[in-house]
Amino acid sequence: MAYTDKQKERSKVTTDYELIEVEDGHELIEVEDGHELIEVEDGHELIEVEDGHELIEVEDGHELIEVEDGHELLEVEDGHLKTKEYAETDIIFNSDGVSFVGGVEATKEDLFDSKTSILFSPMWKQSLAASVPILLNIALGLTSGFSATLLPQLEKEAGPIPADEETASWIASIAALPMVPGCLISGWLFERFGRRRAQFIVSALFLIGWILTATAYNLTFILSGRLFTGLCSGLIAPLGPVYVGETSEPKYRGFFLAAISLGMTFGIIFAHVVGTFTSWQWTAVICAVFPILSIVLLVFLPESPTWLISRGRIEEGVKIYNWLRGNNDEAKAELKAIIDRKLAAHASPVQTWRNKLLYLKSPELIKPLMIMNLFFATCQFTGTNAVTFYSIDILGKAVGKGIDQYLAMLIIDLLRLIASLAACVICKKYGRRNVFFLSSGLTVVSLIGLAMFLYLKPENMSWIPLFCLMFYICAITIGVDPIPWIMCGEIFPENVRGMGSGISTGVAFASLFVVVKTEPGMMKNLGEAFTFMIYATLTLFGVVILYFTLPETKGKSLHEIEDKLKSQNCNNSRRSVIAF
Repeated sequence: MAYTDKQKERSKVTTDYELIEVEDGHELIEVEDGHELIEVEDGHELIEVEDGHELIEVEDGHELIEVEDGHELLEVEDGHLKTKEYAETDIIFNSDGVSFVGGVEATKEDLFDSKTSILFSPMWKQSLAASVPILLNIALGLTSGFSATLLPQLEKEAGPIPADEETASWIASIAALPMVPGCLISGWLFERFGRRRAQFIVSALFLIGWILTATAYNLTFILSGRLFTGLCSGLIAPLGPVYVGETSEPKYRGFFLAAISLGMTFGIIFAHVVGTFTSWQWTAVICAVFPILSIVLLVFLPESPTWLISRGRIEEGVKIYNWLRGNNDEAKAELKAIIDRKLAAHASPVQTWRNKLLYLKSPELIKPLMIMNLFFATCQFTGTNAVTFYSIDILGKAVGKGIDQYLAMLIIDLLRLIASLAACVICKKYGRRNVFFLSSGLTVVSLIGLAMFLYLKPENMSWIPLFCLMFYICAITIGVDPIPWIMCGEIFPENVRGMGSGISTGVAFASLFVVVKTEPGMMKNLGEAFTFMIYATLTLFGVVILYFTLPETKGKSLHEIEDKLKSQNCNNSRRSVIAF
């Protein structure tokens, strides 16, 4: 750094100050009581002020005055004086990284001392962080797909577990029943214990559920196992998107959140494939492998930096944030926003769960909550999980006995997997709204086409309903299935993200339970054609409302999405369409 002679003389006026040359030509002035000044960028002037205060002129003409106790800064921005109180772990941003007030300095080297920072890019580390939510969502998919092969096997067995229509509907749907309280508990769980520890708990409970299912010798045991895995599905549903949303940067977030939906799809397919060739007991044993893998990986994964900072563990949160995201300008700006929100929240009254429940009256939460509730309900009433839970039964009614139903199910599953992989790429490249409305439009068309052919039943054309089912699965998988789960991790304010995501996913699973429980009765009493037409009508109704309310969140940081929703709530005269 090229300082003038006058500047260098000024820095050596008193013998109490020592000039220290550091790398890249930056200079540090060490004060006699041991306080240190932040590194100064090229062209910025260091001025000595009386009484041991030091004035640092930093970029953009802003000024910082460090008071002798090292805990208070007077910040002048564009001529306006601001006063901020900082705790020992609060941070000041400089050109090279983060410096902590109180004599503790954390440079770029301190924050990147791990060998993994050299070996792996932020994208790979964010991928590692997303791996456990994906594995646990595979377990969720296994829970959904397990009944499709379990029920036909129970019908063929003359064992102690009955397989009449009423019992079968309960075995299939009971997994959805605890998903609703699971979602509501999940918000409290991961706010209280942290995202990482909550995933440990969910993994352990998933393992217990699959052990109960694998060792079931009567109806009570198999229902208990289904209840456990259903509860865990509810717990992970809001937790996974929130953890991924908080550990990934905007340009990768859509891909990783879509990969969560891909995990569900893979779990469904895996349950169908394994259940086709093995007994339901061995299928449950194999399913237990996924929560075990999750537990192993969680040992190496960090806690969410957003959660750590929100709990006042700022230094730890900053280190993890930089490990995950790197130290580029975009990452530093987002980190600064997270810290600022923490400081603002620290100055506010303590947020108890009672206060958060009162926050339900706030438009800042009501608006995204109503949007997501409608969003999830619409997606469930497409009938997607009815097809998942009763795949073989629906295929038998739709295409008749002339086609191998197990083979047709596996072909449809393969298409679902391909469409899910395509969805990961599509959701990364295109906006959430465009993908969803294209997907939902094609879904409605395929449902109407399926209903028409099932009603008319033309002879020797059983391939047409099968084609409509295949088209329906592809259409629903590229957008209707993943987009709600993507946005669930993005749209809610940080201080009530757990509660908001828990309530909305609870609505999703309540809708899932209604669809799965009523599907056999609707098929029997109304017929296949009217059942699918009802699904088409409900989907169309929800899509029309969502067209005028659904926001676009692609490419925006979480605090940008939150700020935009707040600004729109402050102006009630605007049109109701959310245009970001």
